[in-house]
Amino acid sequence: MTIDWNAFTPGTALAGGVLIGIAAAMFVLLNGRIAGISGVLGGLLVPRRGDVAWRAAFVAGLLSAPWVYGLVAAVREPHVAAEYGALVSAGLLVGVGTRYAAGCTSGHGVCGLSRLSLRSLVATLAFMGAGFATVFVLRHVLPV
Repeated sequence: MTIDWNAFTPGTALAGGVLIGIAAAMFVLLNGRIAGISGVLGGLLVPRRGDVAWRAAFVAGLLSAPWVYGLVAAVREPHVAAEYGALVSAGLLVGVGTRYAAGCTSGHGVCGLSRLSLRSLVATLAFMGAGFATVFVLRHVLPV
């Protein structure tokens, strides 16, 4: 295995992680709400009166952030080495897993762990373990 040193950006990764942590902490402290993306988006799919505006603003912020970042910094063209069928299958599996886990990686890994939630710890360990196992099987077990 080799590291693509051109894509290795620990400074921006650290800055992004700190910003996500601060934003999640402010969101729960100021609004009493968890910044789990699946819950925020799910609330838009089944809207309740008085609950749509903040959710729509949250999602709009998520979608517009890369564009705003592109105004101040060079953005690399993304490259995904997978076929569309694999991407659609992966997306569906993530969606199913999110429903079974009662939340997504951001909800459990960032927000749940910071609240010392045992359920979030178990879910995050399961997410990470499944990711490690998948990479191991794809890179070292299956013939390519």
